[in-house]
Amino acid sequence: MAARRLSSVLSRSLSASHASGSASLPSSLVRTSGCGRSINRFSTAAVPEELITPPVQISYTQHLINGQFVDSASGKEFPTHDPRTGEVIAHVAEGDAEDINRAVAAARKAFDEGPWPKMTAYERSRILLRFADLVEKHSDELAALETWNNGKPYEQAAKSELPLFVRLFYYYAGWADKIHGLTVPADGDYHVQTLHEPIGVAGQIIPWNFPLVMFAWKVGPALACGNTIVLKTAEQTPLTALYVAKLFHEAGLPPGVLNVVSGYGPTAGAALASHMDVDKLAFTGSTATGKIVLELSARSNLKPVTLELGGKSPFIVCEDADVDKAVELAHFALFFNQGQCCCAGSRTFVHERIYDEFLEKAKTRAMRRVVGDPFKKGVEQGPQIDPEQFEKILRYIRSGIQSNATLECGGDRLGSKGYFIQPTVFSNVQDDMLIAKDEIFGPVQSILKFNDIDEVIRRANATRYGLAAGVFTRNLDTANTLSRALRAGTVWVNCFDVFDAAIPFGGYKMSGIGREKGIYSLHNYLQVKAVVTPLKKAAWL
Repeated sequence: MAARRLSSVLSRSLSASHASGSASLPSSLVRTSGCGRSINRFSTAAVPEELITPPVQISYTQHLINGQFVDSASGKEFPTHDPRTGEVIAHVAEGDAEDINRAVAAARKAFDEGPWPKMTAYERSRILLRFADLVEKHSDELAALETWNNGKPYEQAAKSELPLFVRLFYYYAGWADKIHGLTVPADGDYHVQTLHEPIGVAGQIIPWNFPLVMFAWKVGPALACGNTIVLKTAEQTPLTALYVAKLFHEAGLPPGVLNVVSGYGPTAGAALASHMDVDKLAFTGSTATGKIVLELSARSNLKPVTLELGGKSPFIVCEDADVDKAVELAHFALFFNQGQCCCAGSRTFVHERIYDEFLEKAKTRAMRRVVGDPFKKGVEQGPQIDPEQFEKILRYIRSGIQSNATLECGGDRLGSKGYFIQPTVFSNVQDDMLIAKDEIFGPVQSILKFNDIDEVIRRANATRYGLAAGVFTRNLDTANTLSRALRAGTVWVNCFDVFDAAIPFGGYKMSGIGREKGIYSLHNYLQVKAVVTPLKKAAWL
């Protein structure tokens, strides 16, 4: 796939024409807005009664430590589930502090005594390239496993996320032999050089919403810089990380360089964050958990930490916008990946002059969204990840109703099995409502009205988050004004969710510390050392 296509593959809007069925709202949620408009019946593809059997076998459920699959020290296992049904699909080794200790010891030995940091950068690059080729060869199985364990549409996993995963490792393979220091002029007879050295053992904790992509964001730069790794998977989605870790060893990665432990945050995650022999920690997840990770890291050995955390991103539709295009892009910005995206455009600000037209079209688009078995072709939205997230989203929907926002469509579960939620749209949303302030992480679009640019800048920035923002306008001056004024790590103008390997990603304020992807991500995994030596009878300084 061409690089240009890869750079925009996740920003592609899905087709607006799909088959649809119907499912009515419960009577308790049918209400009338202040304008007297009643809620229409929700129309969407029904969840199939007979689900497609995933075309993949589960082969790896143990920890990968020092190049070998091993059981937990305690012998414990935990279940991992199919979000389509809630049924157990496998039992996975449950890691705790002892397993983290074993993994860190392996990573430390591999860094201090093993061949990985002592290889030439070119040799490391070739291993990363061989790994990327192996992933591409096994992409069908990996996409099926990701969908089965996570619930995201198979077409999304296979056509967007796996190609991006491969592209990321090609990108970091290219960086491996281009990391170098500088010579620095100094006052006096001295030769000064800087060395960019691997930081050592990197602890990494990845989330459940994009298991494979987050694996690439973390592992790629760490290995390119010559580090060793202990990675903890999300307990909801451990399967694909174990699969690709096995492929890494097939590609020639030495034992102990990449260790993968599955387990829960309060046990395995806390042990990794507080470990005295881990030199650096990277975490992606909620802001609340990020605070805990930062505290544990500081209280132990003051290891540096990068955090990619929550968001409540504004998507601003200006009065000059092409409404049809804006509706489709705003829909994609919010509903992509079942709304389980940290940078989702979850506050849709629409100029008052086009608000009513936009609202009706946004509601129609949401009602046309195809929800069902994510393995079925044409399905846009699968189930939420687990019962906790499912119930949390429904609580926020109830909160929106109780706060007197207008429920335009959706608002309830879909079907009686699994964790499917109807695409939901609220209008008349006010800034002080919980649905406008909190990260819902689900298929709930809040549409707010604004009057002018100064107002929307103030309101868009009035949040504890600052991960991303979207701007939709035909006016270059407006785009420039907004993109510089919005306090967010990424501003997408007339596009959204463009995740090219070279584009840095990270947040302002409580959305995180540091940047993922691009050249900036390498800085997270390097130490800078200054070496100063005196010069005798130097021909020049």
